[in-house]
Amino acid sequence: MIVVLTGGTGGAKFVDGLRQVVSAKELTIIVNTGDDLEWWGLYVSPDLDSITYVLAGVLSKERGWGVKGDTFFCLQAMGELGEPIWFHTGDRDLAVHLFRSKLLTQGKTLTEVTAEIAGKMGVQARILPMSDSRVETRVDTPVGELSFEEYFVQRWFQDPVKSVRLAGAADAEPAPGVIDAIMSASVVLLAPSNPVTSIGPILAVPGITNALKQTRAPVAAVSPIVGGAAVSGPAGILMASQALPVSIAGIAQVYREFLDILVVDTRDAQPAEELRRSGLRVHCAKTVMNTPDEKAALARQVLALVSGENAARAASDPS
Repeated sequence: MIVVLTGGTGGAKFVDGLRQVVSAKELTIIVNTGDDLEWWGLYVSPDLDSITYVLAGVLSKERGWGVKGDTFFCLQAMGELGEPIWFHTGDRDLAVHLFRSKLLTQGKTLTEVTAEIAGKMGVQARILPMSDSRVETRVDTPVGELSFEEYFVQRWFQDPVKSVRLAGAADAEPAPGVIDAIMSASVVLLAPSNPVTSIGPILAVPGITNALKQTRAPVAAVSPIVGGAAVSGPAGILMASQALPVSIAGIAQVYREFLDILVVDTRDAQPAEELRRSGLRVHCAKTVMNTPDEKAALARQVLALVSGENAARAASDPS
């Protein structure tokens, strides 16, 4: 079983590559829910939706979020009624939010609702929220504390960041199946997602980091930082706000407790060599994914690396 921790557009691209090269039934995807929000009275889970859509083959490639070919008639009508429309949910996307909210109101957990939505969309991979508890990423800025979607979508991540707070994380519990999946995995992969606000909330849920430290599976991460900058989005800004180097060394620092292999872009060959001297296994590959072929190629390389790590461990195991 291949377990993937993911969030954001980079994570969705990586999962898209994996689904091209392995059976969906082999995949368990643990997804960030720190971005979740209430919108027009509905419960919206952007990262869960993106992963579900990409595995169902309906994610909009042009936008990197939402459903391909979607319409926005409801958004237009809500704007005419004077409601906020900065979060651009499409009509088919809105149907998922309505359905999720209905099931949650009936008493089902987010894990149960996610499985039901995935099943109805024909997804065979297992998709797990990081927690059924509410964890909210809060970004402190000069204009006040914002939800992540307010900071990222509404304000285009233009505000200076003072700090990031994961509200509710300390009291959260991993969703059912999360710890078991990590502990029984043959491979654990961290997608090239924002380490602070996409992977960070997952790691902040008590028990998950410890499971990553204890699992017998090799743990590999793909860096979202290339050449000292984020491939897209505010990862670099948010890393700097946490006093982390905006570099592959910063990524290694975040994951140092459990990381076995770091996959970085070929443009970071020189700093990769410096990291290797610290004892970390670092592999250079083309990590920027612009086409389906590039997504699949990166997925194959990462899986080959961890397969080699598993073989090496088996060969050295006296039992």
